[in-house]
Amino acid sequence: MKKILLSMLAIAASVSLFAEEPNAEPSPWTMAGSAGITGSQMTLTNWAAGGDPSVAADFQFNYSVDYKKGSSLWQNRLELAYGLNRTESNGMRKTNDKIYLSSSYGQKVYESLYISALLKFNTQFANGYDYAVSLPEGGYKQTSGFMAPAYFSGGLGVEWNPKAWLSVNASPATWKATVVTEEALQPIYGLDGTSTRHEFGGNVKIEAKGTIWGDLSGYTRLNLFSNFLNEPQNVDVDWTIRFDLKINKWLSANANFHMIYDDDINIPQPDGSAYPCLQIQEVAGIGLLVKF
Repeated sequence: MKKILLSMLAIAASVSLFAEEPNAEPSPWTMAGSAGITGSQMTLTNWAAGGDPSVAADFQFNYSVDYKKGSSLWQNRLELAYGLNRTESNGMRKTNDKIYLSSSYGQKVYESLYISALLKFNTQFANGYDYAVSLPEGGYKQTSGFMAPAYFSGGLGVEWNPKAWLSVNASPATWKATVVTEEALQPIYGLDGTSTRHEFGGNVKIEAKGTIWGDLSGYTRLNLFSNFLNEPQNVDVDWTIRFDLKINKWLSANANFHMIYDDDINIPQPDGSAYPCLQIQEVAGIGLLVKF
């Protein structure tokens, strides 16, 4: 992973150097990215109030590549995230984990309206566990892993791109595949006896990004999917929100929110039951941020 990220940074730097050639025509390519790491550490010695010494780190990498020329519009986005927290009593545990890649291509039909094709993929790097459920042989119940689950989708529709900071993609013909390569995890994601579920329906993706005020910037992406072939009224929701506040040249404060609702995902409950629930993740911190 380290080699991949270093390669990405080198490519981004090379592209920036070429883009700065004097008297060159404006490039149809727009590239932007950021890489950051936030951390925290706490040590306690003879601390009467109690507590648990800990150390935590969270890494995030975001990169977008857009092409806009004539009647063509091509937009690509990569998001990587991984976080760990280690406490004296619980040891090392994963706190954040994401691989997300999307690509859409459109041909203009009227002003800011494009006929488009959209592809998306997302999964995670490493295993995740339900730490409330201990196994008799030791360890905890696994709930996820690389490609378990993984989501693939592709759709045809229209894209509305009225401003540089806003895009709306509506794909009334969308294929979605849920892949769980580990058999033991398949029931959690509504798969019994098979590693893949195919769905056909409609998808709406809304993205907005830009400066909110001063040194505060934001990004949000909302995905809505309805399976036309099975309970179309149960809409899957995947909503990401990120805020970045620049403190100085190198330091930045950030907050990330991720909300998911999918009625095919059964969330284990303390009483042993499992059913769909709203999933919410929040990650915030202050650390090193490099934009390129």
